[in-house]
Amino acid sequence: MTRLFILLLLAAGFSASAQSHSLDSIYNPAANARQDMAAAVRKAAADNKHVLLQIGGNWCIWCRRLYKFVHDRPELLQEQDKNYVVYHLNYSKENKNLDILKELGFPQRFGFPVLVILDAKGRRLHTQNTALLESADSYDEKKIADMLRDWSPQALEPARYIEKR
Repeated sequence: MTRLFILLLLAAGFSASAQSHSLDSIYNPAANARQDMAAAVRKAAADNKHVLLQIGGNWCIWCRRLYKFVHDRPELLQEQDKNYVVYHLNYSKENKNLDILKELGFPQRFGFPVLVILDAKGRRLHTQNTALLESADSYDEKKIADMLRDWSPQALEPARYIEKR
């Protein structure tokens, strides 16, 4: 009985540490961001999606909150995965990726996390200040869902906006 109790405690501790570890390693400071973003753009083109860059760092509590918020809500995660290839672009003291941020129009001016949406050719479509998606000390599910839908490939199809006579 004691052995089973110890095993259960170890398993619970391992599970909790695995969960917190995943939130502590969302961003990879050692990644070749330019190469990873090019791969995300290629995948987006092949899958008829856009690229959603979440820019921030593992040091950023709001970055971790946004990641967890979306992943804890199946509807949001489904909307995100249906329309976007997601890449977590690192910004930290180890690697600020300033050359890429310059090319993206300096999105860090909004703080972190900041979202940038690229089309399937790698062109910037939108920069989202995530403070506008917040509610109290968390995020607002409707605001995030609306943003994901409003910038999806389907929402930007010209045929949707042509008047039929």
